[in-house]
Amino acid sequence: MVRRAIAKVIGARLHKLIQYRPRPVRIPASYHRTTPPANPPLISIVTPSYNQGRFLDETIRSVLDQNYPRLEYAVQDGGSKDDSVDVMNKYRDKLIYAESRKDKGQGNAINLGFVHACRGEIMAYLNSDDLLLPGSLNYVASYFEAHPEVDVVYGHRLIIDNNSQDVGRWVMPAHSDEMLIWADYVPQETMFWRRSIWDKAGGRIDESFQFALDWDLLLRFRDAGAKFVRLPRFLGAFRVHPTQKTSAELSATGTPEMNRLRTRVHGRPTVHAELRQHLRRYMLAHAWHNWLYRLGIAHQ
Repeated sequence: MVRRAIAKVIGARLHKLIQYRPRPVRIPASYHRTTPPANPPLISIVTPSYNQGRFLDETIRSVLDQNYPRLEYAVQDGGSKDDSVDVMNKYRDKLIYAESRKDKGQGNAINLGFVHACRGEIMAYLNSDDLLLPGSLNYVASYFEAHPEVDVVYGHRLIIDNNSQDVGRWVMPAHSDEMLIWADYVPQETMFWRRSIWDKAGGRIDESFQFALDWDLLLRFRDAGAKFVRLPRFLGAFRVHPTQKTSAELSATGTPEMNRLRTRVHGRPTVHAELRQHLRRYMLAHAWHNWLYRLGIAHQ
């Protein structure tokens, strides 16, 4: 009861996508001044896409405009009926690979993309309606170089609407392996990992998942012994728009997939009361970090 009251007062915002009225995105000047490490690792990024031509151009530019010196970037489209191919063609000379063909869903598209963007020491995928924030690749590469013991990193999340206006922020607490086995709060668009842990975890996305493929990958990283770190920086922007997967689809497909993963991890079916118990502690940590951020105090 006390924890719930504290979280309410200081502002727990995880779960909430639209948190305030749209406003222009303000990027700290320091983000634009981030420089790559002396020996920058090759970074491989894949964008899976289907009928997201309206947003795809901005997504591609958010990656290419990083001006990271060693990048291989592939866009794998699922045979879109809109202008996605025209958008891809604009950047074809800057992409290591761009293809539009019928696929078997998001997971399959990511796997196909990584066939071509396959040499990087650092890897990530970015959905075709989301964005990388300026300087993210330089920042992540520098962190990995300085911390060879770390396998997976992620950061805070900016939330934008269909007009690329700022409508919310997720200020993430420090990483919790304990929470990871109950729910996935890792902002996917901010996540990067080493190829070595990718290979240990099977080297591919499990295409049997439609909603929980990100969480499945994280759990396989954990099972492979990965060290996770939440970085003290906003790395990506998650877009909220009307054509996203609906809550009805989540109930029909996403919830069973998440239950399947919990059963796999715990070796038995779990009950909601258990999830709620673990969630309370994590939400309190999030609310505390969010409060410090709103006060302008560094969120480490």
